[in-house]
Amino acid sequence: MISSRDDVTRLILINKVRKGLKWRQVAEAVGLSKEFVTAGCLGQMTFDKTQAEVIGELFELPDEAIAWLQIVPYKGSLPSAVPTDPLIYRWYEIVSVYGTTIKELIHEEFGDGIMSAIDFSMDIQREADPKGDRVNVVLSGKFLPYRSY
Repeated sequence: MISSRDDVTRLILINKVRKGLKWRQVAEAVGLSKEFVTAGCLGQMTFDKTQAEVIGELFELPDEAIAWLQIVPYKGSLPSAVPTDPLIYRWYEIVSVYGTTIKELIHEEFGDGIMSAIDFSMDIQREADPKGDRVNVVLSGKFLPYRSY
């Protein structure tokens, strides 16, 4: 019995490893970006019926799991306030060190507001470099100004 979105994520990860699938392959089958599809398969985004059915077929999921993929999840996947996984911790470190700089520069350029994580896109690519390949991450979010009322 599947009782949560976490159960579906576990099934997806088990079958991803078993079948040797790459997130890029899954995204191509679904017709969305690898970043969005990966987030959804890890329990952070909602899929429509058609998308959920494609994912269900790829990962050999039961109908109950396909239904869970269509339910809005509780977002926020980190198990602790300070992440312990080294890669995720480095992102935490980036925000800890550069967060105030990012905030200051966004406010200086756009005014008082936030960068949306809802009207948002992300692109992660490998960038070849003779000194060692680099991770190129582009985050693009709509600016949402605070309004007076």
